[in-house]
Amino acid sequence: MESNRQSGVEVVPTAYLGPASYYKLLREGAQVEVMESYEKQTFRNRCLIMAKGEGRMANEVVRLTVPVKKSEHKQLTRDVEVSYQTRWQHQHWMALVSSYEHTPFFQYYADYLRPWYERETKWLVDLNDGLSSVILDLMDNQYPRAQRAIPHTTDWSGQTWTDRHPWQQERSILELLFEYGNETIAML
Repeated sequence: MESNRQSGVEVVPTAYLGPASYYKLLREGAQVEVMESYEKQTFRNRCLIMAKGEGRMANEVVRLTVPVKKSEHKQLTRDVEVSYQTRWQHQHWMALVSSYEHTPFFQYYADYLRPWYERETKWLVDLNDGLSSVILDLMDNQYPRAQRAIPHTTDWSGQTWTDRHPWQQERSILELLFEYGNETIAML
């Protein structure tokens, strides 16, 4: 996971169901940058999962994308709105169910994640933070719990992240979480 150090603190972009390396940095106190210019078609609104089971898509990497409202101008990540013109939440949830329902911990964790696929969240950063909060709590075996605060920074110093870094090709943390539960922490 690429990040930038700012006053000794790791600074990372927001990520939708990011990879394990992203959550490792969050657990170590990284702050999420919200003042960067939003880059389209990136991990900020996409994740990779492994389709499991039988059929044409079995054992293939699948990209899930949260649609965002288009803007005529460059916008800050904090200003990106989620679009609900399609049934993306239903599609994402069904992809997660079909891929992970037979893993050891899916049945225990599904009820904590499902609400994020049943309600509309206006801002992409809020959706990502909410899901990250739940995932971090599940990894720490602290659930149910009030939503954990994901630390943000607005002291943007020209940080840039590109799609040329290996961590961005990693599959979502959900794969480890559903397979290993709170033992996921030991694998980070």
